[in-house]
Amino acid sequence: MNQTLQHGNPSVRLRAALDIGTSPDPRYLDALLQRCAVEPDFQVREMLTWALIRLPSPLTVPRLIDQVRTGGVLARSQALHTLSKVKDKAAWQVITEPLIADCDDEVARSAWRAAVVLVPAGGESALATMLSTQLGRGGHDVQRSLSRALVALGSVIEPMLLHASSSKDVAVRAHALATEALLRDPDAGFAVFEAKRVDALGVVDTAG
Repeated sequence: MNQTLQHGNPSVRLRAALDIGTSPDPRYLDALLQRCAVEPDFQVREMLTWALIRLPSPLTVPRLIDQVRTGGVLARSQALHTLSKVKDKAAWQVITEPLIADCDDEVARSAWRAAVVLVPAGGESALATMLSTQLGRGGHDVQRSLSRALVALGSVIEPMLLHASSSKDVAVRAHALATEALLRDPDAGFAVFEAKRVDALGVVDTAG
């Protein structure tokens, strides 16, 4: 089974991960983690994650935390994604400010998504403040990921958005406005470009 996880054909690797997940066996934990760290195919990665969450969390969570702390970019991103699916609050310890601000966008996005799932009750406001440091970061997809994570925290983000909407940084202001619109109407989609237009009109109106 370990060899089929390394096969050159992604369909074979997908099947191997499916078979492991169908009959969970802790003996395959190392092989699954090793493959997650290098697997280029999205569908295979999703199946690897499914196989991992089928194993007992007391075994997988410590190993996934170790991957987040010491692994390469793909290993860290995939480990965070898997932790968000396991939903074991013991993994909250790995969510730190440096991780939220990781220089790699995929690692950071995975951290944002995991954080809102793992945050302990009562910690939502502090997490919102931590996430707000990333407002204005990156392109449309990155900003949309952050906004979705913030909106998942609910109304606790409103004071933070109010503060960010008066930032001197145009990108931060627009991102905050787009997030606020998404919070009001989650079905409306993420429109940072419209938020920039509204922000620009607001600046003009103020000057007038």
